[in-house]
Amino acid sequence: MPKNRVDYLHTVWVPVIDGCAGEDALKAACLLAADVVLVGVVCVPPDQPLSAGAYKARQVRRRMRVLSDGKQVRYKAQVHVAYQPWNDLTKAITENEPDLLLLDWPAHIDSMGVTIADTLTRPPCDVALVRGPLPADIKRVLVPMRGGPHAELALRVGLSTRPHNLEALHLTSQNPLDSDVPFRGLEQALRNLPEVRMRAAATTDPAQTILDHAKQVDLIVMGATAQPMRSRASLGDVADRILKEAAAAVIAVKTRRPMPHPREEAASSQAISILVDKWFAENTYHADEFKLIDRLVELKEKQGVTISLALPALNEEATVGNVITTVRHALMEKAPLLDEIVLIDSDSTDRTQAIAGELGVTVFVHQKLLPHLGERSGKGEALWKSLLVTRGDILVWIDTDIVNIHPRFVFGVLGPMLVDSKIQFVKGFYRRPLKVGDRLQASGGGRVTELTARPLLNLFYPELSGVIQPLSGEYGGRRTALEQLPFYSGYGVETGLLIGMFERFGLSSIAQVDLLERIHHNQSLEALSKMSFAILQTVVHKLEQRYHLAMLEDVNKSMKLIRYKHNAYFLDVEEIAERERPPMIELEDYQEWIRQIRQRP
Repeated sequence: MPKNRVDYLHTVWVPVIDGCAGEDALKAACLLAADVVLVGVVCVPPDQPLSAGAYKARQVRRRMRVLSDGKQVRYKAQVHVAYQPWNDLTKAITENEPDLLLLDWPAHIDSMGVTIADTLTRPPCDVALVRGPLPADIKRVLVPMRGGPHAELALRVGLSTRPHNLEALHLTSQNPLDSDVPFRGLEQALRNLPEVRMRAAATTDPAQTILDHAKQVDLIVMGATAQPMRSRASLGDVADRILKEAAAAVIAVKTRRPMPHPREEAASSQAISILVDKWFAENTYHADEFKLIDRLVELKEKQGVTISLALPALNEEATVGNVITTVRHALMEKAPLLDEIVLIDSDSTDRTQAIAGELGVTVFVHQKLLPHLGERSGKGEALWKSLLVTRGDILVWIDTDIVNIHPRFVFGVLGPMLVDSKIQFVKGFYRRPLKVGDRLQASGGGRVTELTARPLLNLFYPELSGVIQPLSGEYGGRRTALEQLPFYSGYGVETGLLIGMFERFGLSSIAQVDLLERIHHNQSLEALSKMSFAILQTVVHKLEQRYHLAMLEDVNKSMKLIRYKHNAYFLDVEEIAERERPPMIELEDYQEWIRQIRQRP
């Protein structure tokens, strides 16, 4: 079960120019991206016809065939033959939109008859200039930065080299009046990248400070000047000096993104996306990675952990029996992956409890648990109290209304926690066909996710913007983590747990797994509106806790539903107050339960 490769840069272009080796640019490209595209360029002198470039074009194509391996490195058949090939190359870049153009410095620029200003003033895509020689094994990388888009791109490139040691050197001015606002977005991302070592240096001579810190590194990755290009031959005073004097190889980058105004807040979305891209690549799994159940059982036994499955239910007599029998047969009878299955019922009025009991599953009605704390309705209440009646070190929840139930809904969630001890919490995601009457639409489910939950997370918790389905009902976590988190009693439970896990244990503690497809009974538009209202309350409450600021009055927790009856509209007020339960570990009843579990043989 190999780790996923993190590609911060997907497609990188490298020009292959007649008479220019460009070896370091190609080396760097193979280091940075999984998809490297070679683009042939022939520059014809202005006193010759363009047809004179035909022979050189054939030579360039032959060279590109030799350099390409058909896997990581491929080439475009068309060779650009022109008096000013930079213009043709710019047009091709605009049409194809690669992530990065890599140029050997200064050979590529000189060979195309252009200047630094021509290539960097308004670049068609992000550009990196490579000054070699580039070592075969890059172990230590230095990324000097002040902040802003160029520094963000430099950090992406630095991380893409996958060094053993990456140091981010934050350069600050010794003048207390100078603003450090551009660094704020990067600082937020860097705090969540434990593999990056951070240093800060206040200096009046940034070039010398960089050279002093770079004496033992293999590569320097830095942004070009953030100022408008003042010279057609210069990258800026600092970058020029580093390119000329540094013993290490240098990659100088320039993003196509415009620079923000110096006074603008720069809690940069691009800086956060570096963190999110890394998390998404490393912590997104597929259920098929864990379909060898015997392997999961081996991991479970080796780690000495127990696993519980809790099934929240409310009037699910049509599906609950099939959910229980399918999962139990595969994950208890055929292979001892699960140690127990319990049903946490919300006082169903149909045969849900009876069916589960007949199948030998222990049934708890959550309203009857911890009665001295008062009854509350809601799925979150059931999940919270399931901690009190299960004994597993790992606890998994799946909904009981799944029509296409499959064991992957359980083993897929368990897998990441069994293969990686750092992961504390796993969310499932899937395609959600929308059932309209008797017909099944290929997509359309997850409406509250896309219209409420994900926009809110992107807005207030951008680190969690890579979570595909934050509201999915198939998820689980380690008891030692779950018992430390408060639970919202209603529809806000999923959002609250996700944010709580992130705030307490960090983004790297969360994983997600593709469970393929989930078919269930879709709710009415009014029910979805109530769900959105509860989720909004949850996020606002989390923000209140973060900023120590009261934002909602009790009156805001009642929802005015619009009704239409007897040819007239009217308002119906419904109380939808999303209330929080404390971390289970704080309850004496739970502490006694844990003591009993530990005393059992």
